[in-house]
Amino acid sequence: MSRSVSLEKGKNNMIGISIGGGSPFCPVLYVVQVFHRTPAYDDGNLTPGDELVMVDGVSLKGYTRKETAQLIQSKKGVITIAFNRIEPPKGKNYDIAMKKVKHRLVERLKDRTADTLGISRAVLVNDKLLKKVEYLEKNAEVYRGITERAKEFLQGTKALAQSHREFGQVFSEIGVYETQTSASVAFTNFGNAHKAMADEGAKLIKSVGPMLRDLGTFLEKVVPDTKLTLKKYSDAKFEFLSYCLKVKEMDDEESDAVQYGQQLTRVLSGNHMYRVFLRCRHAAKIRFIKLRSDVLVKLQLLDNKRVQDVAFQLERLITGLYVYNRKCHKLLKPAAVFPIEVHLSIDKGANTDSSTAPPIMGAGLGE
Repeated sequence: MSRSVSLEKGKNNMIGISIGGGSPFCPVLYVVQVFHRTPAYDDGNLTPGDELVMVDGVSLKGYTRKETAQLIQSKKGVITIAFNRIEPPKGKNYDIAMKKVKHRLVERLKDRTADTLGISRAVLVNDKLLKKVEYLEKNAEVYRGITERAKEFLQGTKALAQSHREFGQVFSEIGVYETQTSASVAFTNFGNAHKAMADEGAKLIKSVGPMLRDLGTFLEKVVPDTKLTLKKYSDAKFEFLSYCLKVKEMDDEESDAVQYGQQLTRVLSGNHMYRVFLRCRHAAKIRFIKLRSDVLVKLQLLDNKRVQDVAFQLERLITGLYVYNRKCHKLLKPAAVFPIEVHLSIDKGANTDSSTAPPIMGAGLGE
């Protein structure tokens, strides 16, 4: 498909592309690379693998790489380049798929094992982003531990509140049937205090409950989403490295052929497959850069959330415990009126009036 693009040259009189092919061996001149932060890169129309057809109306048929570069440099200001876009094939390439598998296997090797096998891991090992997976798992374990302890705490608080309520009910009933006025009031107040403590326990559970939901959101949504992004980034990285390796192999093959005074059939016929791999490498590079940027942003947000969220959740828990214990102490303190006088036994025929019944001092009866 024929297209054209007009580019305004930069300060160094360059448009920012490297050229391959051309006379005398290859009938096609094509873009090998588009350099970052150049007119061609910023415009985005020219991509590696595209066939260069004309420059400002001058046909490039029969031109060498050097002659084409000189023609472009001789032009000033804005130049118009006609080109044919090469489209990558649909589907996956078997060789690239196998290279991706190799990269994945190499990455999992320990340094000593890789050195023993003579395998270079420099590109892979220096990528600290993939090591963030382990860091993410450790953070998830911390959150998981906090969540489990918080659940156990809430279950214990619920059981304690239920005990307080039952305990309060028992003492309230004792207060109802106690004939001694002071003892009845004491038991009733003591029971009501425990019922109020049960209510405070329910409030504590309600205040700490959102903590579990927030931690659950982190574990069930945030962490899996970040891990998925890291997985996509890893796949894009290995694909880009695989295309880089494939292009390097084809470059070496071409260099070896020239060294022995031979020319490859693919070069003589237009080097179509090489251009396809150039195009695929460029697309893989763009995808890799984008995903890397996404991963960096997500990891930064995740790290900020972890630092702020853990502090906030622990503060919520400690504050809730502090308020709960202070209120329980405040409720129970005025109800602690023991020892009190109670009638433990009364004769059937005796007068139930407190003036005739022998009082017995409760020996520090308490909770």
